[in-house]
Amino acid sequence: MESNDAEMRNPLLASSIFGLTGVVLGAFGAHALHDTLVTHGSTGTWETAVHYHLFHAVALLILGLARPAGPAPWLRRAGIAWGTGIVLFSGSLYLLALGGPKWLGPMTPLGGLGFIVGWAGVFLHARSAPAAGQGS
Repeated sequence: MESNDAEMRNPLLASSIFGLTGVVLGAFGAHALHDTLVTHGSTGTWETAVHYHLFHAVALLILGLARPAGPAPWLRRAGIAWGTGIVLFSGSLYLLALGGPKWLGPMTPLGGLGFIVGWAGVFLHARSAPAAGQGS
């Protein structure tokens, strides 16, 4: 396996874990935790956590399937930022929806910042990549 292929394997592995956990937590919230979430008035919070969780799991999947022509440090950084964003943003929302401690609240915007940094990394990669038809 070439080093670039190995580098792009990590987002694929992360995507599989985050995709699996996103679906499980979505189903768990809709069924096993439904009454608890309704009691806490936090069904929308749980759904927001699941949406961002799964959306960025798909973004990581696409990142893992990408085959850039050369080194892709900005894409690697984007994957790390998205993974961190899922853990901080969605993770804090899941716990808050279940009545977790209020000190988790500041973790949510930090996770959102991780998502933003990840998308900025994709932009920086695209901006620095050679145009089609040009050499590397």
